[in-house]
Amino acid sequence: MAIGVWISLFLYFALMIAIGIYAMRRATSSSEDYMLGGRALSPKVAALSAGASDMSGWLLLGLPGALFASGLGSAWIGIGLLVGAFFNWTLVAPRLREQTVHYGNAITIPSFLANRFPTQALSLRTVSAIVIVIFFAVYTASGLVAGGKLFESAFAGIFNFGGLSDYAVGIVITLGVVLCYTVVGGFLAVSMTDFVQGCIMMLALVIMPAVVLFGEGGGGFAQASQTLNEVDPTLLSWTEGLTFIGWLSAVTWGLGYFGQPHIIVRFMAIRTLKEVPVARNIGMSWMLISLIGAVSLGVFGRAYAIRNGMDVQDPETIFIILSDLLFHPLITGFLYAALLAAVMSTISSQLLVSSSSLTEDFYRLFLRKEASDRECVNVGRVCVVLVGLVAAVIASDPNSQVLALVSNAWAGFGAAFGPLIILSLMWSRTNGAGAIAGMVAGAATVIIWISLGWNGEFMGGPGVYEIIPGFIAAWIAIMVVSLATEDAGEYQAIPR
Repeated sequence: MAIGVWISLFLYFALMIAIGIYAMRRATSSSEDYMLGGRALSPKVAALSAGASDMSGWLLLGLPGALFASGLGSAWIGIGLLVGAFFNWTLVAPRLREQTVHYGNAITIPSFLANRFPTQALSLRTVSAIVIVIFFAVYTASGLVAGGKLFESAFAGIFNFGGLSDYAVGIVITLGVVLCYTVVGGFLAVSMTDFVQGCIMMLALVIMPAVVLFGEGGGGFAQASQTLNEVDPTLLSWTEGLTFIGWLSAVTWGLGYFGQPHIIVRFMAIRTLKEVPVARNIGMSWMLISLIGAVSLGVFGRAYAIRNGMDVQDPETIFIILSDLLFHPLITGFLYAALLAAVMSTISSQLLVSSSSLTEDFYRLFLRKEASDRECVNVGRVCVVLVGLVAAVIASDPNSQVLALVSNAWAGFGAAFGPLIILSLMWSRTNGAGAIAGMVAGAATVIIWISLGWNGEFMGGPGVYEIIPGFIAAWIAIMVVSLATEDAGEYQAIPR
């Protein structure tokens, strides 16, 4: 491996750790500082932090790989996510920023739900915290697997530490760097590193497709389109071979946004309510450019591979293969850093949200109600490490079905929290009984749907993505139970 790659990666790791140290000096004196950055994020940091913590390695590995293998039909997932993100910024962001302050200055999603529905506070806080910690342990593990596979693919045979495989060393390095800046700098460090990582990811997704298309061996749009049409005309079709159920399962990924704690917590941390529209515009612009880059990389990367006789065994490694093949080692190292940025930005966000729930919704709630802010900050740091270690154990099997786990976790969060967050913010009739019913119905429906295999095959036809029945079941349960019960002790959503 050329020295230029190592220089770029070393500089990237050093920058992440330096940001963590900087953040430790600015915003770790209280629980609100450590877990929510003191609600002082600028619009650009909040926007790119939400985007980078959302996309993960899926943006540089999963989506290009799907498009490489099956063509433009897979791009509907990206379109669904883009639409879902827009409505999340428009409907949820301003209301959540306002109402989390109004209802007891809540700094976690479980504490907001508890403050919003005080008669069911303990049940809501406990159940939602359990869901967050369990799902995020698995979700974080998927990111570590992606980091491990990057080292396994790009640095094969280089590491030899005590008999550890390249894959295992990749997990250790990825987790180690993330823990360094997350433990010391908290939410501010995570958000600031997310901003830098988001810039790196977007730049990589502009550079790579441009070089693939117009660099040596690319041939431009016309040649790439001709090559793909000669191999399989459906590769350039948005609809050919795509069933309605398949299309619906793809676009409804966007429903998951409303219930992802590691994304919507960024809305709570924006500096002022008036800056939410600015953050939305920045975030949506970043997401549009990045998704176009990922789609272009997958489709035109397939054309490049065909034209140059490349044998790509795993479509999801096309970003890694082209990074090594087309660029100077310094740029290759930068592109590897972009992939690590995608992975690490999500891991750090998930670790911090899990830690926040363990600290605020378990330790402070059951063990030490009078714990000081300094004590809670230190407990939060310990919890970050513990959740990271659990995730590393889960990720230790390189044959883990990462994409399936991510898909299931995304659906689980989306169904359990999505309808509840929307209705608790926008429908004043929502009450605590309805909130619990919706959370349980959404999560249970997703679990049952997966257990029965209906996400793979349903009634003799293609499978239906589990977020669809889960989201519907949760929405209905919240409305029906809320209308059927009365609770004079509940607060009402703030009208807008």
